[in-house]
Amino acid sequence: MTADKILYNLNEIFVPNDPGHPLRGDEMNKATVLKNGYIAIADGKILKVGEGSVPEELKSDKTKMVDLKGKTAAPGLIDAHTHLVYGGSREHEFSKKLNGVTYLEILEQGGGILSTQRATREASFEDLYNKTEKLLDHMMVHGVTTVEAKSGYGLNWETEKRQMEVVKKLDKDLPIDLVSTFMAAHAIPTDLKDNPDKFVDQVIEMMPKVVEENLAEFCDVFCEKGVFTADQSRRILKAAQEAGLKTRIHADEIESIGGSSVAAELKTTSAEHLMVITDEDIKKLAEAGVIGNLLPGTTFSLMADTFAPARKMLDAGMAITLTTDCNPGSCPTANLQFIMQLGCLAMKLTPIEVYNAVTINAAYSVARADKIGSFDEGKDADITIFDAPNLDYTLYFFATNLCSQVYKKGELVVENRQRLK
Repeated sequence: MTADKILYNLNEIFVPNDPGHPLRGDEMNKATVLKNGYIAIADGKILKVGEGSVPEELKSDKTKMVDLKGKTAAPGLIDAHTHLVYGGSREHEFSKKLNGVTYLEILEQGGGILSTQRATREASFEDLYNKTEKLLDHMMVHGVTTVEAKSGYGLNWETEKRQMEVVKKLDKDLPIDLVSTFMAAHAIPTDLKDNPDKFVDQVIEMMPKVVEENLAEFCDVFCEKGVFTADQSRRILKAAQEAGLKTRIHADEIESIGGSSVAAELKTTSAEHLMVITDEDIKKLAEAGVIGNLLPGTTFSLMADTFAPARKMLDAGMAITLTTDCNPGSCPTANLQFIMQLGCLAMKLTPIEVYNAVTINAAYSVARADKIGSFDEGKDADITIFDAPNLDYTLYFFATNLCSQVYKKGELVVENRQRLK
């Protein structure tokens, strides 16, 4: 079989392993890095990757040859945890943060998620669509080809549904894949503050409609002090699994109240944040095979002291990812490259571990590893090209967008840091 397109003369190509499960522990520091490499694409799929001269049998007179001398390639980056669809913004809370008012204190004052909830309820479908499209443009030009997107700023069926419908339409309209997560259990509405269990019931009642209308693939819950308890989170996630949704959980972000234990017990696909996770719970997650979705940008944005203990997790045999947590409050960024750089500079991960975290492991976190996340033959030709001589340079030269091209299913969708329209 000959290629439709061949990207060649690449200085380096990062080629992660896909053993059929998320990379865990020491596996995360292993990958192949090809020198002077090529990537052959046919029908939007990976045909072959290799080093040196392109084999003649891959070429035909119709093959498009793309010379990428001096560049570095990786599988398309995957952002496995975002809160993309929302109304308004929260820069008015910025000075409070700078003056030491905590995330939970802002929430208790009716700000935070509740502030965004009010703005999102007031926003039309068109408003939310246009705002989210701009965020996705930022993500794409930074090299991202697949994004998980949560609801959770409605806290009622009408608005949660609108958020998920925005995700569904953008997934269809844009050259980027979106994975939808139902997260009505993101906060407790002010009118039910004294009766949170009633809201838990309401969230559970929404789940059959989510499934019937094919609005989401995952369900998430914010297990945190002042939000949902471990018992309430367990109820929500068990109901989600019974309804046919895959599950993940926000756990151990600010206080450790049992969320990771719930994740291990229910064998959720992932547990998110884990900034203050205990050693005991790290062991539980490792044994249960739960992926840790780590969000160092949130620690950075909240000016907190504690990053998730990534090295302890790997030492215990866990699988981890790195994600933006793109949201209007605790982490307003769409730059996954910066998050990757924090993975090195703040979490002391190696470049190989970082790239495995945002490619093959992130693909498992969003249940897409059969299609994306590595350069195995037959997977989608999702490729991120960096204007950098090697893998290390992309993480060493921080806070600068080094993405020069993005291919989605073999088609060029970003060039010179601009989405092609």
